Amino acid sequence: MEKRKVAGIGEVLWDVLPAGRRMGGAPLNFAFHVQQNGCEACMVSAVGRDEAGDELLRQIAALGISTDYIERSDYPTGTVNVMLRGDGIPSYDIVEDVAWDHIHFDERMQAVARTLDAVCWGTLAQRSPESAATILKFIGATRGTCLKVFDINLRQHYYNDEVIRRSLALADVLKINDEELPVVASILGLTGDVTNQIQGLLAALNLRYVVYTMGSRGSIVVGSDGEYSRMEVPVVTVTDTVGAGDSFTATFVAGLLRGLPIETAHAHANRIAAYVTTQHGATPVIPVDLLPL
Repeated sequence: MEKRKVAGIGEVLWDVLPAGRRMGGAPLNFAFHVQQNGCEACMVSAVGRDEAGDELLRQIAALGISTDYIERSDYPTGTVNVMLRGDGIPSYDIVEDVAWDHIHFDERMQAVARTLDAVCWGTLAQRSPESAATILKFIGATRGTCLKVFDINLRQHYYNDEVIRRSLALADVLKINDEELPVVASILGLTGDVTNQIQGLLAALNLRYVVYTMGSRGSIVVGSDGEYSRMEVPVVTVTDTVGAGDSFTATFVAGLLRGLPIETAHAHANRIAAYVTTQHGATPVIPVDLLPL
Protein backbone atom coordinates (compact mmCIF):
# COMPACT_ATOMS: atom_id res chain seq x y z
CA MET A 1 0.00 0.00 0.00
CA GLU A 2 1.24 3.49 -0.85
CA LYS A 3 2.61 5.33 2.15
CA ARG A 4 0.48 8.18 3.48
CA LYS A 5 2.20 11.56 3.70
CA VAL A 6 2.02 13.19 7.11
CA ALA A 7 3.56 16.32 8.66
CA GLY A 8 4.11 17.61 12.15
CA ILE A 9 4.32 21.39 12.39
CA GLY A 10 5.62 23.35 15.38
CA GLU A 11 8.40 22.94 17.89
CA VAL A 12 11.57 20.89 17.45
CA LEU A 13 13.97 21.00 20.36
CA TRP A 14 16.23 19.19 22.76
CA ASP A 15 14.56 17.65 25.81
CA VAL A 16 17.22 17.89 28.50
CA LEU A 17 16.43 14.90 30.71
CA PRO A 18 18.19 13.52 33.79
CA ALA A 19 19.49 10.72 31.53
CA GLY A 20 20.87 13.19 28.96
CA ARG A 21 19.85 15.23 25.92
CA ARG A 22 17.22 13.77 23.60
CA MET A 23 15.48 15.29 20.61
CA GLY A 24 11.88 16.22 21.24
CA GLY A 25 8.94 18.52 20.70
CA ALA A 26 5.43 17.09 20.44
CA PRO A 27 5.05 17.54 16.64
CA LEU A 28 8.45 15.92 16.06
CA ASN A 29 7.58 13.06 18.40
CA PHE A 30 4.38 12.63 16.42
CA ALA A 31 6.27 12.63 13.10
CA PHE A 32 8.73 10.05 14.43
CA HIS A 33 6.04 7.67 15.62
CA VAL A 34 3.77 8.08 12.60
CA GLN A 35 6.80 7.20 10.45
CA GLN A 36 7.40 4.08 12.54
CA ASN A 37 3.78 3.20 11.85
CA GLY A 38 4.29 3.08 8.11
CA CYS A 39 3.71 6.66 6.97
CA GLU A 40 6.07 9.05 5.19
CA ALA A 41 6.73 11.89 7.62
CA CYS A 42 8.18 15.37 7.37
CA MET A 43 8.68 18.06 9.98
CA VAL A 44 7.94 21.79 9.54
CA SER A 45 9.84 23.93 12.02
CA ALA A 46 13.06 25.89 12.60
CA VAL A 47 16.40 25.33 14.36
CA GLY A 48 19.28 27.65 15.05
CA ARG A 49 22.53 28.07 13.15
CA ASP A 50 24.35 26.41 16.02
CA GLU A 51 25.79 23.05 17.05
CA ALA A 52 22.50 22.06 18.68
CA GLY A 53 20.67 22.72 15.42
CA ASP A 54 23.25 20.82 13.35
CA GLU A 55 22.98 17.77 15.57
CA LEU A 56 19.19 17.91 15.75
CA LEU A 57 18.94 17.93 11.95
CA ARG A 58 21.37 15.01 11.71
CA GLN A 59 19.37 12.94 14.16
CA ILE A 60 16.03 13.74 12.54
CA ALA A 61 17.37 12.84 9.07
CA ALA A 62 18.87 9.62 10.44
CA LEU A 63 15.36 8.57 11.43
CA GLY A 64 14.21 8.94 7.84
CA ILE A 65 12.09 12.02 8.57
CA SER A 66 12.38 14.75 5.94
CA THR A 67 14.11 17.91 7.20
CA ASP A 68 13.48 19.84 3.98
CA TYR A 69 11.02 22.12 5.74
CA ILE A 70 13.03 22.80 8.89
CA GLU A 71 14.47 26.29 8.49
CA ARG A 72 17.78 27.56 9.85
CA SER A 73 17.34 30.60 12.06
CA ASP A 74 19.46 33.27 13.71
CA TYR A 75 17.62 32.40 16.94
CA PRO A 76 19.01 29.54 19.06
CA THR A 77 17.77 25.97 18.78
CA GLY A 78 15.01 25.27 21.28
CA THR A 79 15.59 23.43 24.55
CA VAL A 80 13.33 22.21 27.32
CA ASN A 81 14.58 21.20 30.74
CA VAL A 82 12.51 18.14 31.71
CA MET A 83 12.21 17.22 35.38
CA LEU A 84 10.67 13.89 36.40
CA ARG A 85 8.73 13.21 39.57
CA GLY A 86 9.02 9.90 41.35
CA ASP A 87 6.06 8.51 39.38
CA GLY A 88 7.71 9.37 36.04
CA ILE A 89 5.37 12.32 35.29
CA PRO A 90 7.36 15.17 33.67
CA SER A 91 7.40 18.90 34.32
CA TYR A 92 8.93 21.34 31.87
CA ASP A 93 11.02 24.52 31.78
CA ILE A 94 10.58 25.71 28.18
CA VAL A 95 13.17 28.23 26.96
CA GLU A 96 11.59 31.22 25.20
CA ASP A 97 12.37 33.18 22.00
CA VAL A 98 14.05 30.31 20.17
CA ALA A 99 14.13 29.24 16.53
CA TRP A 100 10.74 27.51 16.46
CA ASP A 101 9.13 30.74 17.70
CA HIS A 102 10.08 32.23 14.32
CA ILE A 103 8.91 29.79 11.62
CA HIS A 104 8.34 31.55 8.28
CA PHE A 105 5.71 30.44 5.77
CA ASP A 106 6.97 30.15 2.20
CA GLU A 107 6.09 28.64 -1.18
CA ARG A 108 7.82 25.33 -0.39
CA MET A 109 5.68 24.89 2.71
CA GLN A 110 2.57 25.71 0.72
CA ALA A 111 3.52 23.13 -1.91
CA VAL A 112 4.13 20.30 0.56
CA ALA A 113 0.95 21.13 2.48
CA ARG A 114 -1.06 20.34 -0.65
CA THR A 115 0.37 16.81 -0.80
CA LEU A 116 -0.44 15.74 2.76
CA ASP A 117 -2.83 13.08 3.98
CA ALA A 118 -2.61 14.33 7.59
CA VAL A 119 -1.06 17.15 9.60
CA CYS A 120 -0.67 17.47 13.37
CA TRP A 121 -0.11 20.60 15.43
CA GLY A 122 -0.59 21.93 18.98
CA THR A 123 -0.74 25.15 20.98
CA LEU A 124 2.86 25.56 22.15
CA ALA A 125 4.38 26.79 18.87
CA GLN A 126 1.51 29.27 18.62
CA ARG A 127 2.85 31.17 21.64
CA SER A 128 4.53 33.57 19.17
CA PRO A 129 2.47 35.48 16.56
CA GLU A 130 4.98 34.65 13.83
CA SER A 131 4.83 30.87 14.16
CA ALA A 132 1.09 30.96 14.93
CA ALA A 133 0.44 32.70 11.60
CA THR A 134 2.61 30.16 9.77
CA ILE A 135 0.80 27.20 11.33
CA LEU A 136 -2.62 28.57 10.37
CA LYS A 137 -1.48 29.31 6.80
CA PHE A 138 0.02 25.82 6.50
CA ILE A 139 -3.16 24.10 7.66
CA GLY A 140 -5.21 26.34 5.37
CA ALA A 141 -3.06 25.25 2.41
CA THR A 142 -3.85 21.54 2.86
CA ARG A 143 -6.41 19.68 0.78
CA GLY A 144 -9.94 19.13 2.02
CA THR A 145 -9.18 15.41 2.36
CA CYS A 146 -6.18 16.04 4.63
CA LEU A 147 -6.85 14.82 8.18
CA LYS A 148 -6.24 17.78 10.50
CA VAL A 149 -5.15 16.65 13.95
CA PHE A 150 -5.07 19.13 16.84
CA ASP A 151 -3.09 17.61 19.72
CA ILE A 152 -3.81 20.49 22.06
CA ASN A 153 -0.84 19.85 24.39
CA LEU A 154 -1.31 22.75 26.83
CA ARG A 155 1.97 23.80 28.43
CA GLN A 156 2.32 26.27 31.32
CA HIS A 157 0.98 29.70 30.26
CA TYR A 158 1.74 29.26 26.55
CA TYR A 159 -1.83 29.34 25.26
CA ASN A 160 -4.95 31.50 25.30
CA ASP A 161 -8.62 31.26 24.40
CA GLU A 162 -8.10 32.66 20.90
CA VAL A 163 -5.37 30.15 19.99
CA ILE A 164 -7.50 27.26 21.22
CA ARG A 165 -10.66 28.42 19.44
CA ARG A 166 -8.85 28.98 16.12
CA SER A 167 -7.29 25.55 16.14
CA LEU A 168 -10.47 23.78 17.23
CA ALA A 169 -12.29 25.36 14.28
CA LEU A 170 -9.76 23.80 11.88
CA ALA A 171 -9.51 20.32 13.39
CA ASP A 172 -10.95 16.97 12.31
CA VAL A 173 -9.41 15.12 15.27
CA LEU A 174 -8.91 16.55 18.75
CA LYS A 175 -6.46 14.81 21.08
CA ILE A 176 -7.01 16.04 24.64
CA ASN A 177 -6.21 14.76 28.13
CA ASP A 178 -7.97 14.85 31.47
CA GLU A 179 -6.18 18.03 32.58
CA GLU A 180 -6.90 19.86 29.32
CA LEU A 181 -10.59 19.00 28.88
CA PRO A 182 -11.79 21.21 31.79
CA VAL A 183 -9.86 24.16 30.30
CA VAL A 184 -11.45 23.73 26.87
CA ALA A 185 -14.88 23.03 28.36
CA SER A 186 -14.69 26.32 30.28
CA ILE A 187 -13.68 28.26 27.15
CA LEU A 188 -16.59 26.81 25.15
CA GLY A 189 -19.10 26.93 28.01
CA LEU A 190 -19.57 23.15 28.13
CA THR A 191 -20.97 21.65 31.33
CA GLY A 192 -21.71 18.25 32.81
CA ASP A 193 -19.47 15.23 33.21
CA VAL A 194 -16.71 14.07 30.87
CA THR A 195 -19.15 12.29 28.57
CA ASN A 196 -21.32 15.38 28.24
CA GLN A 197 -18.30 17.59 27.58
CA ILE A 198 -16.95 15.29 24.86
CA GLN A 199 -20.37 15.13 23.23
CA GLY A 200 -20.54 18.90 23.52
CA LEU A 201 -17.25 19.23 21.65
CA LEU A 202 -18.52 16.99 18.84
CA ALA A 203 -21.77 18.95 18.63
CA ALA A 204 -20.20 22.40 18.73
CA LEU A 205 -17.29 21.74 16.36
CA ASN A 206 -16.70 20.06 13.02
CA LEU A 207 -14.78 17.19 14.64
CA ARG A 208 -14.74 13.61 13.41
CA TYR A 209 -13.12 12.21 16.57
CA VAL A 210 -12.29 13.26 20.10
CA VAL A 211 -9.42 11.23 21.57
CA TYR A 212 -9.43 11.61 25.36
CA THR A 213 -6.58 10.23 27.47
CA MET A 214 -6.61 9.82 31.24
CA GLY A 215 -3.07 8.72 32.06
CA SER A 216 -3.07 5.51 34.08
CA ARG A 217 -6.90 5.37 33.94
CA GLY A 218 -6.99 4.65 30.23
CA SER A 219 -8.40 6.43 27.19
CA ILE A 220 -11.62 7.01 25.27
CA VAL A 221 -12.24 7.65 21.57
CA VAL A 222 -15.62 9.06 20.52
CA GLY A 223 -16.65 9.62 16.89
CA SER A 224 -19.18 12.00 15.40
CA ASP A 225 -21.06 9.02 13.93
CA GLY A 226 -21.53 7.45 17.34
CA GLU A 227 -18.41 5.27 17.42
CA TYR A 228 -17.10 4.68 20.93
CA SER A 229 -14.05 2.89 22.28
CA ARG A 230 -12.73 2.79 25.85
CA MET A 231 -9.58 0.97 26.92
CA GLU A 232 -7.51 0.49 30.03
CA VAL A 233 -3.74 1.04 30.08
CA PRO A 234 -1.66 -2.16 29.78
CA VAL A 235 0.24 -3.00 32.97
CA VAL A 236 3.89 -1.97 32.47
CA THR A 237 6.79 -0.70 34.56
CA VAL A 238 6.90 3.04 33.87
CA THR A 239 10.29 4.69 33.29
CA ASP A 240 8.89 8.04 32.18
CA THR A 241 5.82 9.25 30.30
CA VAL A 242 7.59 11.75 28.00
CA GLY A 243 6.21 11.38 24.48
CA ALA A 244 3.69 8.67 25.33
CA GLY A 245 0.74 10.85 24.31
CA ASP A 246 2.46 11.78 21.03
CA SER A 247 3.05 8.12 20.19
CA PHE A 248 -0.59 7.39 21.00
CA THR A 249 -1.81 10.14 18.66
CA ALA A 250 0.56 9.09 15.87
CA THR A 251 -0.40 5.43 16.01
CA PHE A 252 -4.11 6.22 16.10
CA VAL A 253 -3.82 8.61 13.14
CA ALA A 254 -1.81 6.06 11.15
CA GLY A 255 -4.60 3.57 11.78
CA LEU A 256 -7.26 6.00 10.59
CA LEU A 257 -5.28 6.70 7.42
CA ARG A 258 -5.20 2.96 6.71
CA GLY A 259 -8.96 2.70 7.20
CA LEU A 260 -8.86 0.66 10.40
CA PRO A 261 -11.92 0.59 12.69
CA ILE A 262 -11.47 2.98 15.59
CA GLU A 263 -11.36 0.12 18.12
CA THR A 264 -8.44 -1.44 16.24
CA ALA A 265 -6.59 1.86 15.78
CA HIS A 266 -7.23 2.62 19.47
CA ALA A 267 -5.87 -0.74 20.61
CA HIS A 268 -2.67 -0.26 18.58
CA ALA A 269 -2.23 3.26 19.97
CA ASN A 270 -2.76 2.02 23.52
CA ARG A 271 -0.12 -0.70 23.16
CA ILE A 272 2.52 1.56 21.58
CA ALA A 273 2.04 4.34 24.15
CA ALA A 274 2.40 1.84 26.99
CA TYR A 275 5.70 0.64 25.52
CA VAL A 276 7.00 4.23 25.22
CA THR A 277 6.44 4.74 28.96
CA THR A 278 8.84 1.85 29.67
CA GLN A 279 11.67 3.68 27.85
CA HIS A 280 13.70 6.84 28.46
CA GLY A 281 12.63 9.84 26.37
CA ALA A 282 10.00 10.45 23.73
CA THR A 283 11.39 8.66 20.68
CA PRO A 284 12.40 5.07 21.41
CA VAL A 285 12.51 2.66 18.50
CA ILE A 286 9.43 0.45 18.68
CA PRO A 287 10.10 -3.32 18.39
CA VAL A 288 8.85 -4.68 15.09
CA ASP A 289 6.54 -7.17 16.77
CA LEU A 290 4.62 -4.29 18.42
CA LEU A 291 4.11 -2.28 15.24
CA PRO A 292 0.65 -2.86 13.82
CA LEU A 293 1.28 -1.54 10.31
